[in-house]
Amino acid sequence: MIRSALRCTTDGENPGDIDMRKHRRLPGSLLLLHFTFLTLYLLISLPGSNVAVAENDPTIEMGISEYSKTDQDHAVPSRTGESDSNSTTDHATLKELAGPFFSGPEVTKACLECHNRAGEQFIKNKHWTWKYTHPVTKQKLGKSVLVNNFCTNARGNEGMCAQCHAGYGYKDDSFDFSNQENIDCLICHESTGSYYKTPNSSGNKACSIMFEGKKPIEWAKVAQSVRMPGRNNCGKCHFYGGGGDNVKHGDLSSALFMPDKNIDIHMDAGGLNFNCVTCHVGEGHEWAGSRYEMTVNDKVGTGKPGMPREVATCESCHDATPHDIASITGNKLNSHTSKVACETCHIPEIAKGGVATEVEWDWRTMGKLKDGEGFKLKEYTQGDGKHRATYKSIKGDFKYAENINPMYAWFDGAMNYTTIDTKFDPATGPVEINSFSGSADDPGSRIYPFKLMKTHQPYDKGNNTLVYMELWGDTDSALWGNYDFAKSIKAGMEKFNLPYSGEWGFVETHSYWPINHMVAPKDDALACNECHSSEGRLKHIDGVYMPATGKNRWLDIIGLLIILGTLAGVLGHAAIRGIAAKRRRS
Repeated sequence: MIRSALRCTTDGENPGDIDMRKHRRLPGSLLLLHFTFLTLYLLISLPGSNVAVAENDPTIEMGISEYSKTDQDHAVPSRTGESDSNSTTDHATLKELAGPFFSGPEVTKACLECHNRAGEQFIKNKHWTWKYTHPVTKQKLGKSVLVNNFCTNARGNEGMCAQCHAGYGYKDDSFDFSNQENIDCLICHESTGSYYKTPNSSGNKACSIMFEGKKPIEWAKVAQSVRMPGRNNCGKCHFYGGGGDNVKHGDLSSALFMPDKNIDIHMDAGGLNFNCVTCHVGEGHEWAGSRYEMTVNDKVGTGKPGMPREVATCESCHDATPHDIASITGNKLNSHTSKVACETCHIPEIAKGGVATEVEWDWRTMGKLKDGEGFKLKEYTQGDGKHRATYKSIKGDFKYAENINPMYAWFDGAMNYTTIDTKFDPATGPVEINSFSGSADDPGSRIYPFKLMKTHQPYDKGNNTLVYMELWGDTDSALWGNYDFAKSIKAGMEKFNLPYSGEWGFVETHSYWPINHMVAPKDDALACNECHSSEGRLKHIDGVYMPATGKNRWLDIIGLLIILGTLAGVLGHAAIRGIAAKRRRS
């Protein structure tokens, strides 16, 4: 179910287009009520307008409090209630970590004295560089260059966005990526849950209160708590990508900090209790698995005994024939794996566990104020009882969904991105932020599940390209606090000497997020009839024959006749043998 507090008008719609013929017989009082409501609606829809709301309305939250809880209050150890028994070192006993420390780089310096190769390894990792060159498409990717259809661009806004950079002090292009002491070891390895990061630069006055009153970090305590990364480490950033809990992926949310088996059978805190690195295995500070380059067709599988597992795929543990080969059903299911990804059947729903995901974002309504101040409307209550903002002055309108079916498409693992210099024609339909390839004719493709995200966001109308915006900063062009698209876009493009026509507008964009997490127990996997029916989940999939979908009625009939003929032949053969045996005995 998708709910929204304020329904934004789409292109071509006008909130005033009301058929007054339906109102001619209404009493005058009702006509006055309709007129009053329409006037207020038009007023609240104007960017930069001041909105009058009830003083004690619980759905209203004044001010800008975005990302004020960077620690997210997740004091969840890697293995709940247990010590890191697999480690060969108890870091709490090391004199090198006794302190005192007064900053993160001081802790890192102590770490590198023992782990003397970790620095040179990590500075090559994309969690550090924020850069990646795709080996197939050759595109230059990474947070340092890409535009998305959530908060749009990290580039130029590192002062805020680099809270999820695994380093200290990254606020602009002057950052020294060769200085290993700027690596943040704690963000991935501390286990107290008390560690947090704040922006590397100042926001404007409207944002100044966002990080006040935080308890000082006890550097020695967090340094002595280090261990292999747990869900609490990875989740602080990856569960909150895109601007909030489960905003981006749909299958990565705070529900995975302590999930039960119904949310994810592998991460079940009372069962297998997998950490992220259980699947995302790595060596030398490089980990398997990437949204930029995915392994859809794992040709290695479990490999030979002793062979290192270098990919984060289902087949790397379960191999390509995971179902019971002693049963007819198991063999038939195994025959699907050459065309259907494991995730398609075993992740029937996403946004589970009471945490909704965003499915629509509309920047066009950004900038409405109350008494000159930004605010949030919290009119969506998700399954866990928490209220989510359906409107934010700094971002616009949102729509959410929970327990939703993914969309499905052929996918070969390669994503192609619309970058800042990619030209497009907005008249042809929504711009795909990250399109993907795959087909039924490609043996490397599988039918794969995705989350679809729809957004209306700014673009350069003259050049038909996406734009960088200056969102964060203590300037009069920073959007978050000044609410001026024209200034924000101009500053964001000029900062990197990018061509800008000076004319901006809004374009609809789509992005696609491959689904890999929130694996259901096997008894909750998709049943056959959920795909093999005329209105099944895969009704839009072309290029492959699926019985009982009604796409090819004559082929269905022929197949049914073959099955019935085979059954009749078996029964007939048995009957003839029985008759023959009876005659021999007589």
